[in-house]
Amino acid sequence: MNVYDTVNKLAQEIKDSKEYNNYKMAKQVINLKSDLKSKIDEFENARYEAQMLAIQTGKNDEEKIAKVQKLYVELLEDNDAKNFLEAQTQFNTLIADVNKIIGDSIKDVL
Repeated sequence: MNVYDTVNKLAQEIKDSKEYNNYKMAKQVINLKSDLKSKIDEFENARYEAQMLAIQTGKNDEEKIAKVQKLYVELLEDNDAKNFLEAQTQFNTLIADVNKIIGDSIKDVL
């Protein structure tokens, strides 16, 4: 089996995984609820801004962190949003683990 066959098999296994399918279904539910999708988008944008600022300055902006936490708590009050965020985290963990395994296996040439 060559590398391309293997990676295509991996891609299919990821698409068949419960993490992928749970995330896909949760995302479809969110996309049907425009108000909830807007809140999730606002949360993700606020989280991104806080992370980028922390990376650029080396410091956390307490006001931005508080905003992210407030939005997160509000989202957790909605079951669909909570399911989405949990599914997103599980899927992202799966992808990060796969990337780490691949990265670790080739780190001697990087």
